[in-house]
This record gives sequence, structure tokens and C-alpha cells, in this order.
Amino acid sequence: MGQAEQPAIVLVRPQLGENIGKAARAMLNFGLTEMRLVAPRDGWPNPSAGPAAAGADAVLEQARVFDTVAEAVADCAHVYATTVRKRGVTKPVVGPDEAGREIHAAAGKSAILFGPERSGLETEDVALARTILTVPINPEFGSLNLAQAVILCAYEWSKQAPVVQPTQEELLPPAPQEELEGLIAHLESMLEPKGYFFPEARAEATRKTLRGVLTKPGWNHLEVRTLRGVLSSLERPPRKG
Repeated sequence: MGQAEQPAIVLVRPQLGENIGKAARAMLNFGLTEMRLVAPRDGWPNPSAGPAAAGADAVLEQARVFDTVAEAVADCAHVYATTVRKRGVTKPVVGPDEAGREIHAAAGKSAILFGPERSGLETEDVALARTILTVPINPEFGSLNLAQAVILCAYEWSKQAPVVQPTQEELLPPAPQEELEGLIAHLESMLEPKGYFFPEARAEATRKTLRGVLTKPGWNHLEVRTLRGVLSSLERPPRKG
């Protein structure tokens, strides 16, 4: 599959071991091996996953388990949320083909989030992503099972022939999610005592809007550190004389 860094396939709160196994099989068909599981309903390892993987045991054996989506994507600079329900979230929307091209071209680790079989990703999960990935399917029957969704994204990723990018001077990759979360938490901690999130009934919507503003630019780690330094300076009392 060339030198492009493969994306992590993140299954969020998967329900059935068989579906995890089928997703692993779909991944390995197109050269993807990095599976991350967030709070699988029936625990992990799951004895039902192996037979359904049909030989993709290496993917299951290397799968990493996390308690939250934020922890699962903490090292990722590019996070895609697969969903057909945008629910007012103002983020860029791409198809699997465009996402495949972006992942190949981008510097830094990428992750693709897939939600539980019955309900899909929750709004809070989508909020962690920087881009929404939507499959253009029949609007009258927009129902894909987990393995189908994974195989579509994996196939489109595999189609993109690795392209050697021109040398770009001192271009830093976007900061990993962990650093971005630190910036958001820092700013929220400063705004909270100032009453910015008042009234309480609007607090959650205000936080989501603020997160959207901060996740759009794709800050690199140096820019995030600079912004954190600005906030720290604002926190300190003014110098005398």
C-alpha cells in the first residue's frame, strides 16, 4: 500500500463480537491493520470476533481498547466521523473517496470513527471529529452495516496511489487531538468564572459552538502552544510599573 500512513479504524461502542470480526476482515482486505475499540459492549477480547474475521486474526490481536473516544483519537491530527446525521454540526463534509485522498496527502495520524450498529455515532462523538464522512447512498434506504461502512472507507483509501508530495519548508502537521483538547479545556476554564457559559440552558450549545470554532483551523502543535501561552499570559495579573 505504499508509504502513506494508514488510518486507525475506531469502532465506537460496538455491540456484537461478530461485527467486530467482520470489520477486521474488511480492513485487512484493503491493507488496514490498526483497529481501536471504544468501550465494546461485551468486553474484549470477544470469542465471537475470531470466526467472523475469517483469518484477519492479526487485526484483532493488535486491537487496542479505550474507555472514551477522546482517548482513542488523542494522537490523531485528522479525525473523520462517519455519519449521515449532521444534526447541526458545522464541519466539512466529504465522501469516502475524498477522505481517502486527504488521508494519503495529509501529514499526521488519521482516524475514522464508526458508531454502534443500531444508533451510529452520538453528537458528542461527532463533536470530537474535524470532518464528517458521509457515504452517498440511497436516501430512501440509508442503512449500512458496520462491516459495509468499514469496507467502503478502506477500499477508497486503498485506491489512492501514494504520491510523493513536493518538499514544503517548515510546514508542521496539525496538532494531535490531545493538544487541541488541552487548548479547549484551557480556554473554557478561563471563560467559566467570567459567566461566558451563562445561562445554564445554553451552556452545552455554547461549548459546542466554541469547539467548532477551535477545531476548524487545523492548528499545528506550535500554534496550539502559542495560543496556550497567550491564555496563560492573560491569566496572570498585570505587571506593576
